[in-house]
Amino acid sequence: MQMPALDPRDRGGPRQPLLIARELKKHFPVKGSGGRAVRAVDGVSFTVRKGETLGVVGESGCGKSTLARLLLHLIVPDAGELVFDGDAVGNGIAVGALRRQVQIVFQDSASSLNPRMPIRDSVAFGPFVQGMPRSEARDIARDTLAKVGLDPDWFGPRYPHELSGGQKQRANIARALATGPRMVILDEPVSALDKSIEAQVLNLLRTLKRQLSLTYVFISHDLNVVRWLADRVLVMYLGRVVELGPVEAIYARPQHPYTRALLASQPSMDPARRIEAPPITGDPPNPIAPPPGCRFHTRCQYAEARCRVEVPTLREVERGHHVACHLR
Repeated sequence: MQMPALDPRDRGGPRQPLLIARELKKHFPVKGSGGRAVRAVDGVSFTVRKGETLGVVGESGCGKSTLARLLLHLIVPDAGELVFDGDAVGNGIAVGALRRQVQIVFQDSASSLNPRMPIRDSVAFGPFVQGMPRSEARDIARDTLAKVGLDPDWFGPRYPHELSGGQKQRANIARALATGPRMVILDEPVSALDKSIEAQVLNLLRTLKRQLSLTYVFISHDLNVVRWLADRVLVMYLGRVVELGPVEAIYARPQHPYTRALLASQPSMDPARRIEAPPITGDPPNPIAPPPGCRFHTRCQYAEARCRVEVPTLREVERGHHVACHLR
């Protein structure tokens, strides 16, 4: 992991985490259910170091996208605390100030852009609403479009429907970078792109991270992409963190049965490594009424009596590698 260059907004130095999440919770009430709620994020804690890429993985419905929105306060957490570079969000640093330093790129590149606004105005909108004169905001939009590989003279006046999927996603990345953020949350940014365009966008993200000293939270269901891009990996299951550690350790020595099942589900080009039996069976439990104890015990072949009643804590099993499993 390459440490970022000195930033005048850096308060605590390179050793202080850029973002700390402590016991974040977000439950969505379900109408007509007698007061029950979907436990989308249910006590998630982790840190994001300056200059790193933290990959977040897990199957659909595990709470990854909800977590992304919590980090930017697009939705307000029910409980827990966020600390950005030493300042508690809401107390030490206002939400508006947080959003000047943290931006997000969503999965759906088309719906993320205003169809009635030219690309240059969409990119310039962030700096403009933060108080910059319109002419300066448009100058920043021109520079940022060029950085993401879009000719500002050609693409700036165009509307979203005139761009391909990859071009729209580049415009979304430019829009996120126009405000000069220190951290960018990438929520499935390449999942809707074909593989050739996906590779181009991923290379662009790595280049921008190096050039602009960025920190990424990269959310994806593609384990190969996460392995190539991330420094550390956070594995979620049903609203909780089950494993967290360096990318090399997670992929070479996965400790949680769910992480091992995820990695085993990747298709292999080697005929000797192909499997016929599914690495994981059954459907995820209902997030409205998750099982007690370890939430994975209903699908885990190693589950014991203790797993059914006692919630495992996230503990360090080797340097920097944490797992929430009674058997580790």
